[in-house]
Amino acid sequence: MDTVLEVRNLVKYFPVTKGIIFVKRYADVKAVDGISFSIERGETLGLVGESGCGKSTTGRCVLQLIPPTSGDVLFEGQDLCRMDPDSLTRMRRKMQLIFQDPYGSLNPRFTVAQIVGEPLLVHGVARGKGLQDRVKDMLNIVGLEPDMAKRYPHMFSGGQRQRVAIARALILHPTFVVCDEPVSALDVSIQAQIINLLMELQEALKVSFLFIAHDLSVVRHISARVAVMYLGKLVEVAPYTELYKHPLHCYTRALLSAVPIPDPLVEAGRQRILLSGEVPSSLNIPSGCCFHPRCWQAKSDCADVEPPLVQVGSGHWVACHCA
Repeated sequence: MDTVLEVRNLVKYFPVTKGIIFVKRYADVKAVDGISFSIERGETLGLVGESGCGKSTTGRCVLQLIPPTSGDVLFEGQDLCRMDPDSLTRMRRKMQLIFQDPYGSLNPRFTVAQIVGEPLLVHGVARGKGLQDRVKDMLNIVGLEPDMAKRYPHMFSGGQRQRVAIARALILHPTFVVCDEPVSALDVSIQAQIINLLMELQEALKVSFLFIAHDLSVVRHISARVAVMYLGKLVEVAPYTELYKHPLHCYTRALLSAVPIPDPLVEAGRQRILLSGEVPSSLNIPSGCCFHPRCWQAKSDCADVEPPLVQVGSGHWVACHCA
């Protein structure tokens, strides 16, 4: 297999300080706490979890938009964390980001032609007539009319704006794209269109995706593998068919039980898992297994010993004492 991205022991702590003149650091928000994963060429890895678990921070650390506290991010064999600014700028042609909010991620003062064409100008790829032609071709690929290039973002619907954002991210033909909840702000019918578009573009361009979401039903359709994240840690990683049929971690099982099934008979007969308590603060993560205060199968070891992420099957990894 051709590995495009390999992340090793990625850590990102945000310091919490007090004082104005004499600033003192007294705690850390442990947004990402030692996670490792890899993505193959042309593969989609889905990263799921509750809001605030560190998914978006992971994506931004991988792209070096936020410098990690420690760890290694190997992209096509090169460590981005130890790369000088000029080399990192050149490498950004191959790495792009699709933001969650199609309303806030587009400059309202730019036309669509300026928005989609800006990466070509920044990296010196095309100018003038060549740039205009590439912008029109890209708009056509994402399902927009080429004459829409003269319009401004406020003249588009939410789904159309996200298509513009996708065109901007893919116009440089990157190798790897972080999709940071790209459909969460859209209607359900539009979500399906955008997911299908991303799958078609992935097949055509052979691009790899890190697809971040909190909706497991969305991730199921686009991801080859799924990684489940809780309080900055990966608790389970598996191929999507294996994860949905045989979830091993209690948190994964609780997430899957919340996904509605479009069959009234099946929906009425299945057991819903309701978690007790609230998600702990990232300032004060529980000892041992971070999920043990909410776990209905927790044992004495769970509160004292942190379970390692171990392989239990072909491509199936889990961090749980009860698995």
